[in-house]
Amino acid sequence: MAGMRMASPLLALRAGYSEAAVGFLLALYALTQVFLALPAGRYADRHGLKRPVAFSCLAATLGGGLAFAFPVYPVLCASALLTGGATGSAVIALQRHVGRAADTPARRKQAFSWLAIGPAFSNFMGPFAAGLLIDHAGFRAAFLLMALLPVVCWAFVRLATELPPPEGAHAARGGRAWDLWRDPMFRRLMLVNWFLSSAWDVHTFVVPVLGHERGLSASVIGTILGGFAVAAAAVRVMLPVLAARVHEWALIVTSMVATALIYAVYPFMHAAVAMSICSALLGLALGMVQPMVMSLLHQVTPGHRHGEAVGMRFMVINASSVAMPLLFGAAGSLVGVAAVFWTVAATVGAGTRVAWGLKDDRTS
Repeated sequence: MAGMRMASPLLALRAGYSEAAVGFLLALYALTQVFLALPAGRYADRHGLKRPVAFSCLAATLGGGLAFAFPVYPVLCASALLTGGATGSAVIALQRHVGRAADTPARRKQAFSWLAIGPAFSNFMGPFAAGLLIDHAGFRAAFLLMALLPVVCWAFVRLATELPPPEGAHAARGGRAWDLWRDPMFRRLMLVNWFLSSAWDVHTFVVPVLGHERGLSASVIGTILGGFAVAAAAVRVMLPVLAARVHEWALIVTSMVATALIYAVYPFMHAAVAMSICSALLGLALGMVQPMVMSLLHQVTPGHRHGEAVGMRFMVINASSVAMPLLFGAAGSLVGVAAVFWTVAATVGAGTRVAWGLKDDRTS
C-alpha cells in the first residue's frame, strides 16, 4: 500500500489532476478501512489470523492488478479502495494475533515494538521501489510489482501457527464496541492517536505534492519518503530496549513535541537533502508511537475486547485518513502547502497536553 500511495498520486498529478483530486484519491485508501474495521476485528476473533489475511492478500493483489491493467484515475480510485481495505483488515488480524501471543504487559510492549519494524521497512521499500520503476520502466511496471507483493505476504503468513480462540470470542455483538468510549483513558488515547496518525498521513500526502511543485523526480520523492520509513524502522529497532525503561506516555509526549517542531520548520527546507533530513527526523518522532499506543490500548481495555478495541482504533484513524487528505488537499490549493505544515504543527503541539494525561495508574 505504501508504494501504491506514492505512485497513484504522482500519476494523477502528471495527468493534470488537481491537489484536491489527489487528496480525494489518497482518502480512498482509508475509506474502506473506516467501515471494515469493526467487522474485520470481529471476523478475526472468530477465524484467527490466516483466513482474514488470505482474503486481504487477494483483494490487495486485485487492486494492484487493476492499476496495472488500467492506469487511469477512476481505476486508481477503485484500486485505492481495495488496497486500503485489504491492508487494514490484515493489520487488524495480525495485531490481534500478536497481542494474544504475548502473555505479559512487558512482553506485549516489546512484541508490538518488534512488530512495528515490518511496516516501517515496507514504508521504505514500497515508495523507493515504485519510484525507481516509475523513472526507469513506467507506472505500469510499478503497479505490477505492487500487485505481486501481497502474494509474498501470504507465503509468509501461511506458515504461522494459529492460536486457539479465546473464551467469549463470540460474545461481542452489535454496537457494544461503542461502550469502550465510556472509559476516559480510552477516549484520551484515541484522541492522541488521531493527532499523530494525522501527522503521518499529511506527510505522505504533502511530500509528493511539494516535490512535484519543486520539480523533483519520482525517485527523489520516493527516497525522501523512504528516509522517513528508514528512520521509523531504526527507532523501532531500538524500541524493545527503550520500552523496557521508559513509560509509554513519556515516549508519546516526546514524539508529539518533536513532531510539532519539525512540521514548523519543514516548509523552509527547499533542497532535497534538507527535505530528506526533516523527513528522517519526523520518522524518528512518529515511528515510536504506534507500538506504544497498541501497548496502552491493551492495558486500558478488557482482555476479551481487544479485537474490538483494535478495530475501533482503526476506524478512528482511518476516518481521519479520509478527512485529512480531502481537507488539506483543498487547503493546499487555496493557501499553499506551507500553511498545511504549520497547521499540523499547531494542532499536534496543542495536543501535547492531552498526551500528558495518559500518565495514569494503569499506564505507569
